[in-house]
Amino acid sequence: MKQILQSLKDGNTELAEVPAPRVGSGQLLISTTATLVSAGTERMLVEFGKANWIDKARQQPDKVRMVLDKVKTDGLAATTDAVLSKLDQPLALGYCNVGRVSELGRGVSGFAVGDRVVSNGKHAEVVSVPMNLCARIPDCVTDEQASFTVLAAIGLQGIRLVNPTLGECVVVTGLGLIGLVTVQMLRAQGCRVLGIDFDPARLAMAKKFGAEVVNPGAGEDVLSAAQAFSRGRGVDAVVITASTKSNEPVSQAANMCRKRGRIVLVGVTGLELSRADFYEKELSFQVSCSYGPGRYDPAYEEGGQDYPVGFVRWTEQRNFEAVLDLLASGQLDVGPLVSHRFELARAEEAYALLDRKSVV
Repeated sequence: MKQILQSLKDGNTELAEVPAPRVGSGQLLISTTATLVSAGTERMLVEFGKANWIDKARQQPDKVRMVLDKVKTDGLAATTDAVLSKLDQPLALGYCNVGRVSELGRGVSGFAVGDRVVSNGKHAEVVSVPMNLCARIPDCVTDEQASFTVLAAIGLQGIRLVNPTLGECVVVTGLGLIGLVTVQMLRAQGCRVLGIDFDPARLAMAKKFGAEVVNPGAGEDVLSAAQAFSRGRGVDAVVITASTKSNEPVSQAANMCRKRGRIVLVGVTGLELSRADFYEKELSFQVSCSYGPGRYDPAYEEGGQDYPVGFVRWTEQRNFEAVLDLLASGQLDVGPLVSHRFELARAEEAYALLDRKSVV
């Protein structure tokens, strides 16, 4: 089968011929019909691969510390061989897969052969995915629409941590794909939304989805806009979906929040926080973990052990289902977010486009 792979050593992307996976216990074997290229996350991986050794190290200081520790225990030669071996292993890209179930693994329940499903499977013709990372697609939702499910679940988990109530004013900082779906889901919950970004096209789209917008790149004062937007009280919450090394989004969020406001980081930013920014207002700050409860828990993801709904209402899988319900109802519109369409055979063209930074 064909699969999209990327070299961590030089950033080159290729459509490779690899063995098709077998279905494991608790897994679904899925024949792919559509897959979404996430411009933000996958562009970041491509840029990391193309970076030189020094820039790679700067981007992952935690990995540098691990390498230094290994040098102390195993020696320089063994560590160098291990690092080079790791970089030689191609990375399978993608996490927003749609397809039809072709085979069920032992112990799978709730799914049947022929079901249309979403999963966090890779960009490949066939994927094998644990059942708790899959969800059935309603008949009225197209494959293309459904391909946004996993990505939207990342934004949804951030919203759940913010815990907004009807009528609250919430800021979304960073209007890429996740930011724009977050705007729509907050609006669906009855919130007033202010979107912040430097890109006029993204701001125009957020405005179309019902948000007020502010463009700091055009000289607009973000804090003044937030103060006016909140009717002078300070905003209730900020969801940061931006990707930047700067500490500014978090500092800015703290300054625009009301007393006891909430800040949730969904994206990636600098985290050199000022205690004073948070202390006087008693602000809460939390980092959101991917699609929701169950993420990175082997018992849930690989072992198929669900969390009791009475104690954990919204797991990864149930967040997928909630997004699909929003798509089915029309409250989440992802059509305007599709910038390009490619056949799998043209995958390298798609990633070349990402490298030119010409998509949302």
